[in-house]
Amino acid sequence: MPAIMRDRMSGFTVSAIAGCRCGFFATNFMGYMVMVNPVAIVDLFSGPGGLAEGFSECRGPAGRKRYSVELSVEKEPSAYRTLRLRAFLRKFDGNLPSEYYDFLNGATPEPDWPKLYPEEWRAASRETLNLEIGKPETTASLDQRIRKLRSRHGGWTVLVGGPPCQAYSLVGRARITGLYRHAPYLDKRNYLYRDYVRVLSRLEPAVAVMENVKGMLSSQLNGQRIFEQVMSDLRNACGPDSYLLFALSPPDGRFANPNPIPSDFVVRAEEHGIPQTRHRVFIVCLRRDIAERLPRKLLPQLQKRNARVTVNDIIGDMPRLRSGLSRADDAARWQQAVGEGCSLCERHHPSLSEPREKVFHEALSSARRTANCPDPPGRDADGGLTVPDSCPAELRGWLRDETLERLPNNHTRGHMAADLARYVFASAFGRALGRSPKTDDFPPALAANHRNWKSGKFADRYRVQLGDQPARTITSHISKDGHYFIHPDTAQCRSLTVREAARLQTFPDNYFFKGNRTQQYVQVGNAVPPFLARQIAESLWNILEHRRRAEEKNDRAVVVMEPV
Repeated sequence: MPAIMRDRMSGFTVSAIAGCRCGFFATNFMGYMVMVNPVAIVDLFSGPGGLAEGFSECRGPAGRKRYSVELSVEKEPSAYRTLRLRAFLRKFDGNLPSEYYDFLNGATPEPDWPKLYPEEWRAASRETLNLEIGKPETTASLDQRIRKLRSRHGGWTVLVGGPPCQAYSLVGRARITGLYRHAPYLDKRNYLYRDYVRVLSRLEPAVAVMENVKGMLSSQLNGQRIFEQVMSDLRNACGPDSYLLFALSPPDGRFANPNPIPSDFVVRAEEHGIPQTRHRVFIVCLRRDIAERLPRKLLPQLQKRNARVTVNDIIGDMPRLRSGLSRADDAARWQQAVGEGCSLCERHHPSLSEPREKVFHEALSSARRTANCPDPPGRDADGGLTVPDSCPAELRGWLRDETLERLPNNHTRGHMAADLARYVFASAFGRALGRSPKTDDFPPALAANHRNWKSGKFADRYRVQLGDQPARTITSHISKDGHYFIHPDTAQCRSLTVREAARLQTFPDNYFFKGNRTQQYVQVGNAVPPFLARQIAESLWNILEHRRRAEEKNDRAVVVMEPV
């Protein structure tokens, strides 16, 4: 006999159906059946948890979670600590403990979570693993967990993840070529996607989503394009043509294309409400038994949004902060360095048309006022929690948390005094011309003492984010020096903070990143934007719900209906 239980939140009577792959069902007051067991998620190469956050916050009627993260795996210790903390907080289902807010607001140190909430912490520790995928001991541990997940959920699971991308990115490939003496096949990172495929073959999920950098499309090993092999391995993970591959946002809306070409798999985040021009590869793998019965209208797809979200839409109302100085930092020295930078820019400004010159000097004047004010901004600040009204309401609600009194991970980094003048110039130039300056645009007086300054290589090494446009792609390189991520406000004369980068990546304001600041930057830069991940989760839910309804017809005879 099926086991009978009563769902306390909904008042539904729930029947666990023997042999049913769809989990638990309930009857509502109209007699319709609804699935109340969330679909299980396995997240590989998790980073700080961007994909997991998006899927776990995909909710149905009455706020019911549609997905539940059952397993996340990350090797980097600081990213793992971030991942585990967020997994712990999810155990409270949106009602974060007051002690967490006391910590974020600076009232108390971080509590001893295992002591304070032992049951929730144990659950989070079971869910998250600090292991390096590809090692034999990790493989054994994963296989054991996957067997348990299959026993509990059958094929009613979703696999997500993005194998490390350095081996496929353009910059990474240049470094690898030198490191391995023109033999990149020696770099194991080229083959980590196969560990994802191996888990796919054992888990046999209903759906799998693999994410990676666009460089994967052109990367080659031994004269063969890696992406062609990736597609073949995914299709045949559980036998010949066991999975069908779909693109989420192909050009010209070719969602039904049975033979997508590599470029179809590129998702342009700015087309989907993300405030940055982040272009990444997303491959959706549907198990053949699901894909073959899927109506055309339910093919996985992301709907494009009309309005692009800009940098100012996201960080325009955040607190004004000053950068630090890498040597002998204090507010007075910082003001002196900014003032000297303004003077250099005024003496050596570019030749501009009158309207643009006016905007350029207005930007310099705002920086000059900050350099001369008696109360300069600090390197962190309370308040400043609002998101501009120009930000779309859905994204604004996603980011904000009314219980916060200050934004976590929002302390500025230090810069060399000479770089502050270049930051002043870059941001004023961006305001006036609507683009970031190249090295040739800088006057000789502001040229950096770099060997390649005039070579044409790395010509955009000082890149300002333009306030009225989406940000350029937030990458892990932001952890290096900040030159590629200059704040658009000339008066602040600095690079982006971790929190500003996290907002542009659409992490909620209450998402805390562990580790030192460099590690936090790397985590943010490597993550999948959670707001985009939620949209992907929603598009997949329609497929899973369709499959659930089909299986409901087959299983209806064995469902035990009990009066509520």
